[in-house]
Amino acid sequence: MNMDDLIEQLDEVLDGGMKLPGKRVIVDIEKVRAIVDDMRMTMPTEIKQAKGIVADRADILNNAKREADGIIRAAEERQKAMVAEEEITKLAQAKAGEILAAAQKKGRDMRKAAQDFVDDLMTRADEQLTANLNEVKKTRAALRQQIPAANNPNQN
Repeated sequence: MNMDDLIEQLDEVLDGGMKLPGKRVIVDIEKVRAIVDDMRMTMPTEIKQAKGIVADRADILNNAKREADGIIRAAEERQKAMVAEEEITKLAQAKAGEILAAAQKKGRDMRKAAQDFVDDLMTRADEQLTANLNEVKKTRAALRQQIPAANNPNQN
């Protein structure tokens, strides 16, 4: 029997008792004591069940809290990883930009140095060719001066 049934029996004994003035009732004390004893015997079982239910509820809540905490930690770690990935990506893009800018500057510097080198070579070649051309002109002029003297033997 459960506690509700025993309480119902107690109500029946009270309702079935002889009524006296002033809301008093004469009841069979043995029946009342038997019901109270049964209640005492039943109560620990129901209290144990209630305690078990409370403990199960507490376990369920603790497990749910641990699971929720785990989900939150995993989400926070995932968020940190995503932020770190984004930061790494930004850093990599910035570094790539720096490398590209440095490569472009180095390329411009190398083209300028190559142009300056070629211009210098061409200037020296121009100067050398001009000097050689002047030498050729002088030599031709000297030869021309010798040719009229060779054609006219009396001039010597």
